[in-house]
Amino acid sequence: MTQSGSCGQVHRTPTVPGPTLHILGIEVAGAPADSPWGRPRLRRMVKLQIAQDVEADELLSSDPFALLVGMLLDQQYPMEHAFRGPAKIASRLGTIDPRVIAAQEPEQFADLASTPPAIHRYGRSMAGRVQQLAQVVVAEYDGDASKIWSTAGDTKELLKRLKALPGYGDQKARIFAALLAKRLDVRSHGWREVIGPYAEEGSFRSVADVVDGESLQKVRDFKKQTKAAAKAKAAEQSS
Repeated sequence: MTQSGSCGQVHRTPTVPGPTLHILGIEVAGAPADSPWGRPRLRRMVKLQIAQDVEADELLSSDPFALLVGMLLDQQYPMEHAFRGPAKIASRLGTIDPRVIAAQEPEQFADLASTPPAIHRYGRSMAGRVQQLAQVVVAEYDGDASKIWSTAGDTKELLKRLKALPGYGDQKARIFAALLAKRLDVRSHGWREVIGPYAEEGSFRSVADVVDGESLQKVRDFKKQTKAAAKAKAAEQSS
């Protein structure tokens, strides 16, 4: 089996015959023939364009934990800037390895995360969540974030695992599962029904639908419209 390590490195172990499975866009041979994830389209590497920054997007495309952190930071902050956060951490710390992040002294890591340009509007607070996320990945998934989805029995189990992560609620878990399915071909049978609206084909609801600058703007417009509609509804109910 070939799979991505926590630093984007590829580790190789003996393979056995079977369908292929993509773990963050990297072809993995030897997936069980009856794997609930089915047989995804064949492709060697996915090139995400979420951060709209070459280096940041390359990291998101190659490192499972970086993508998980980007999704964590995607709240109360412009999406593309949130997903640039992992690259800022990697640049300052020298790595995005969850083992290294989990072991950092909290105050020092908070300083690193909040130094301009910070990883988030609330840099120090989010630094704590990033460390908590790293600690869970180390403790429960041997430091390999891709195991969260590669070892899940199906999409329902994947959602359960994601919801249990620090900083991940039901909505964020569904968006990330949709991102894995739509952009990285990590999907099980019936995934659209399990994930819900974020899995809709041709929609522009979330980061799962971003493939370039144009689609990013469409997602941004959709969010603005949704907020405006919710505000108008609240005003109507209170009048």
